[in-house]
Amino acid sequence: MDELIDILNADGVPLGKTAMKSKAHKKGLFHATVHIWFYTEDGKLLIQKRTSNKDTHPGLWDVSVAGHIGSGESIIDSAIREVQEEIGLAITGIELKKIGVFKSIQKHSEELIDCEFHHTFLSKLKIPIEKLIRQKSEIDDLKLISNNQFEQELNDKVLAKQYVPHSIEYYTKILNEIRQLR
Repeated sequence: MDELIDILNADGVPLGKTAMKSKAHKKGLFHATVHIWFYTEDGKLLIQKRTSNKDTHPGLWDVSVAGHIGSGESIIDSAIREVQEEIGLAITGIELKKIGVFKSIQKHSEELIDCEFHHTFLSKLKIPIEKLIRQKSEIDDLKLISNNQFEQELNDKVLAKQYVPHSIEYYTKILNEIRQLR
């Protein structure tokens, strides 16, 4: 779905300009997104399998919930909205622990360049995975994976290909932060 988003400079500072998401991706304009990683008390992460019709990384496993921040929308409101839309879970801002902002540049093709700042949060999953309602247009599947198995698969050249290729520093930060919360 196309939406109006705020454009940032290469340092993540708002430029006071907006563009449709499709134009930002076509021209490689920087913009902001939210990433929300859900974890369980027993050391598992919730991951989603992107639908096969996604423009970027179709069919790969990714962060629990992610999405673009709409123009004029606060980061927290965007995170809350995306969680509700993608997995049908109502949360509050208090349930989100921000762990950082990660710059990401991925050139998928000449017509699709993702230049994003991922505002990244952790949140405890307090209900069984079976009670989540996945957004079928975005997500093919949801599953819980142990932190240890996730880390092992990311470090295996073959198994890592099933995941969206975020930087290893990004994934390491997520895992380390979750370990500190448990």
